[in-house]
Amino acid sequence: MVTTPLPYTVTWEKLPDDFVLDDEPVDTINQPSLAAALTESLELAGRLPDDALTITTYGICATLSGRVVVKAPDWGYIPSIRVSREEVKRSYTPQLQGDVPAIVMEFLSVTEGGEYSIKPTYPPGKWFFYEQILQVPNYAIFEPDSGALEVYRLDNAKHYQIREPDENSRYWIAEMGLFLGVWQGIWENRSGYWLRWWDEAGDLLLWGSELAMQERQRAEQERQRAELLATKLRELGIDPDSL
Repeated sequence: MVTTPLPYTVTWEKLPDDFVLDDEPVDTINQPSLAAALTESLELAGRLPDDALTITTYGICATLSGRVVVKAPDWGYIPSIRVSREEVKRSYTPQLQGDVPAIVMEFLSVTEGGEYSIKPTYPPGKWFFYEQILQVPNYAIFEPDSGALEVYRLDNAKHYQIREPDENSRYWIAEMGLFLGVWQGIWENRSGYWLRWWDEAGDLLLWGSELAMQERQRAEQERQRAELLATKLRELGIDPDSL
């Protein structure tokens, strides 16, 4: 496949301090929770290095023939930044300030947000920007109401190709060493479909509430074992409190 030359000269420049960022609210009430759920399990599993950055409706910048373009994916993961977090408080410029995101995600809503837009002219569509300008290796599009997940991978010709899930309906994200998939259940009072991570062994990366429940179950099992042992000792005429 022949790669079509870009209609721009792409440079990587810091966002001007006086640049006005779009501050419109997110499309749905569920989007912040969906994003927070992805980040929390990474952090609790020790899968979020100090120099890594997760982003939520946060501007990723590039300069196209002298004109700044900013796109804000609903969630993304940047493996490593090379500047202080203070420098990327408002926005992030790949190449200049650190790595290209390993993955960006968009959560579909009733409002058409152009997640599939390949529009190349200025300002370019999201798909074109992620694929041709940033060259993000993984692009996920998730529909929370139905649980439908599409994952695209950048091929050698720098075009996204849709991927087929594995036998567990998950997708291997090589840059993160994790599987991405859909899980159904309740978290933070929302019942529905969620995007979640599984490790190389197929173990689910847990949220804090799940870890707490797991610990409570462990403590209860220990209590039951101790009570059973105490009962057996008493049956043998031994006072467990004297041991």
